[in-house]
Amino acid sequence: MPQTVKSMLDAKGRNVVAVSRDQTLSEVATILNEKQIGAVVVTSLEGRIAGIFTERDLVRAIAREGAAVLEKPVSSSMTTSVTHCREDNTDDELMEIMTAGRFRHVPVEADGTLVGIISIGDVVKSRISEIEHEAEQIKAYIAG
Repeated sequence: MPQTVKSMLDAKGRNVVAVSRDQTLSEVATILNEKQIGAVVVTSLEGRIAGIFTERDLVRAIAREGAAVLEKPVSSSMTTSVTHCREDNTDDELMEIMTAGRFRHVPVEADGTLVGIISIGDVVKSRISEIEHEAEQIKAYIAG
């Protein structure tokens, strides 16, 4: 049975590394490195999702403009058209969303506010757990 985003967040936690639009790419790159993460959510003062910035965005920005881009604000290179999900979405739905959009991080929104983030690793972990549970049920059924 597919897991919901809510159950995945309850298990892993709801911490999201968020940055402001005016932080430099250099500052955000340092955060990505220190936290060992692949994406940060860019939020407005009200805590709403303004964009997302990933390792891919960083590479694209440097390839386009060179190292000088590191002193520009993250708003200059972030993805502003952010696909987000809700807590009632399932891991199956997230796999479809991530595959169709070719991205690895999906912010979770509730009532217009950021409440978590799901990565492809979280989805894979969830699916493996489901498959292991199904295998145990089949073994128990066979053993009688």
